[in-house]
Amino acid sequence: MLVGGDLQQRGERGAQAAGAGAAGQRGAHHPVPGRLVDLQGQALVGELALVDGQARSASVSSIRESELSFISRTVFEEFVREHPETNQHILTLLAQRLRDTNSIVAAASFLSIKGRVALALLSLAEAFGQDVGSGRVLIRQKISQSDVAAMAGVARENVSRTLNEWMRQKLISRVSSYYCIENRKTLEAKSEI
Repeated sequence: MLVGGDLQQRGERGAQAAGAGAAGQRGAHHPVPGRLVDLQGQALVGELALVDGQARSASVSSIRESELSFISRTVFEEFVREHPETNQHILTLLAQRLRDTNSIVAAASFLSIKGRVALALLSLAEAFGQDVGSGRVLIRQKISQSDVAAMAGVARENVSRTLNEWMRQKLISRVSSYYCIENRKTLEAKSEI
């Protein structure tokens, strides 16, 4: 899939699911519209609609070139009938998605704006970060303030103020259009509930 390619649109009928063979998907995941997420390794998108046949709960598009595999709902249902042990794997996947959603809701409910921005940057560092020495982590993906705002569930203006303050405090910096976390421990402390 090419960069910017749409994988699925929120509200469309779920006739297939896709598995990511490489990192770099961007999607709006319920319950936080506009949320930027990174799907790594053997990630799966569209599984809810695949299982229940309902409309898509999220839109997903690529922010990096990605290799994907697709499975139709018909093939999936046949496979599960022939291999019922698959249901345990699906339950585990759905339970993890519920736990992730609980974490998102808790962060949105209990963290300050700065805490939510810190959590977004740390998540980006986990997904796209490269250690550049002295405890510094360069986020090797061009991310806009709007992307950080979408991840944090806050207004872009609040992200701008927070990032500018942190740059003055030398908690983060910009290196060739990339964000660099200069003081990870302080950001981790800000992101704790």
